[in-house]
Amino acid sequence: MKKFLPWIILAVIVFGLYSWGKGFNNTAVELNENVGEAWGNVQTSYQRRNDLIGNLVNTVKGAADFEKNTLEAVIKARSEATKTTIDPSNITPEQLQQFNQAQGGLSSALSRLLVTIERYPELKANQNFLKLQDELTSTENTIQTARVRYNEAIKPYNNHVKKFPNMLLAGLLNFDDKPYFDAEAGAEKPVDVEFDFN
Repeated sequence: MKKFLPWIILAVIVFGLYSWGKGFNNTAVELNENVGEAWGNVQTSYQRRNDLIGNLVNTVKGAADFEKNTLEAVIKARSEATKTTIDPSNITPEQLQQFNQAQGGLSSALSRLLVTIERYPELKANQNFLKLQDELTSTENTIQTARVRYNEAIKPYNNHVKKFPNMLLAGLLNFDDKPYFDAEAGAEKPVDVEFDFN
């Protein structure tokens, strides 16, 4: 019996390491899929906004002799925002920052467009325009929710791959931690609100 004891101990150790490795990998894969799904929801929300902006631009073009530069800025920003794509399995902080900057540029251009529209009462009364404006507002809320849910999906994944002893396997199996969605650059500055009563 004593001659089998080292083999039994070795078998228990090997089985324990196998169980730990299998458990780590399966949990990491599941959490990584949750992150991918959450990122897909973020992209879907941004895609909806891009689609709505195209309709909004066409409605504005048809209803007003509009400032060409403002309209072109929105079209260009929309084009830039749709060029930036990210693979959720290999997302890096730099890629996420680039994506965030492109979407922030679109948000800024869209805000300028909506402010400029205030000068066109016939456009503000257009039912199609009003409906598109409401849908854009709703979509912005959906984008915010999707970004929050993405960050919520990242947290358990990052916790899983960063904790000891899981971090030992994470490096070997290419399960790197993932970046969180941060606020857009300049979001920490207070917004200047001006009312023009003239």
